[in-house]
Amino acid sequence: MPGEQPKNARFIKLNTNENPYPPSPAVIEAVQKAADEKLRLYPDPECSELREAAAARYSVDSGQVFAGNGSDEILAFAFGAFFEREIYFPDITYSFYPVYADLWCIPRRAIPLRDDFSVNINDYKDSPGGAVLPNPNAPTGIALPLQDILSLAGFMNERGNVFIADEAYTAFGALSAVPYIDEYPNLLTVHTLSKSASLAGLRAGFAIGSVELIEGLRRIRDSFNSYTMDRLALAGAVAAVKDEKYYDEISRKIISTRTRVTEALRKSGFYVLPSSANFIFIKHPGISGGGFFSELRKKGVLVRHFNRDRIADFLRVSIGTDDDMDIFLNACENILGEYNENYQK
Repeated sequence: MPGEQPKNARFIKLNTNENPYPPSPAVIEAVQKAADEKLRLYPDPECSELREAAAARYSVDSGQVFAGNGSDEILAFAFGAFFEREIYFPDITYSFYPVYADLWCIPRRAIPLRDDFSVNINDYKDSPGGAVLPNPNAPTGIALPLQDILSLAGFMNERGNVFIADEAYTAFGALSAVPYIDEYPNLLTVHTLSKSASLAGLRAGFAIGSVELIEGLRRIRDSFNSYTMDRLALAGAVAAVKDEKYYDEISRKIISTRTRVTEALRKSGFYVLPSSANFIFIKHPGISGGGFFSELRKKGVLVRHFNRDRIADFLRVSIGTDDDMDIFLNACENILGEYNENYQK
């Protein structure tokens, strides 16, 4: 179920982990230039320019890069390409994983997070078929040490199983496993331009792994649609991947705002999980998650509430601009003030 996309502009939108800052000017220029008479022609099915740009940025060969219509599509292809026996993933994680497993009729097992919502990689070392882990995890925002990712990749490599590191939020504080794909030929890293590159509306992503894994993705893609990325998306994605300086600065802004908001919430009595993503996962000991969600919505602030076991009292809050987050913090203070006043009565 996708996050709410309101049709009016009265909400502060902190519910879908979109980047609050605009795309690079180079991206806008590239898309505008690509909107020409060549739109009558099919795009490059191999997405060669994007794959080459990603390869240059991550110091890999272009044959080790697969491009697709957002990381969701790539993950769906990966499930079909690499998993047949049981697949493991956390019990609290990206909600599409069980959907993809069921779509491809893959047996699945949800591994419980620890009480502090961290991942214990040893719990994944009896998987008969492989695993997928987001790093950082969503919706918790907690990142695994890179050594844990590599340890699990090595363990599964010895057993001939594929391991996917879903790196949608790596730019906001986690270390990428890309430099180790040659050492672990079973390791596939999946990336999106929706979050760190401010391109949720463009739909572009890529995966990096061994040539054999990339070929597996290509075979699944070509069984459905060889032209998964259009000309405008390709042009914008190439420009985004190349403008590393612009996006690094945006990520630093988001990290700084995340730190400030986390400290403010903790001072107000909130429990805030340590986040390495562009969102935070919070709860207040005195107010239910559903109740706080509703009160924030009344005050014009949208966040995400997952009414599920273990996390029903938590809210996931995307990091917006400093102005957005000041409005959010003020709304929280008002809600807490109303709660304390009613509690005292």
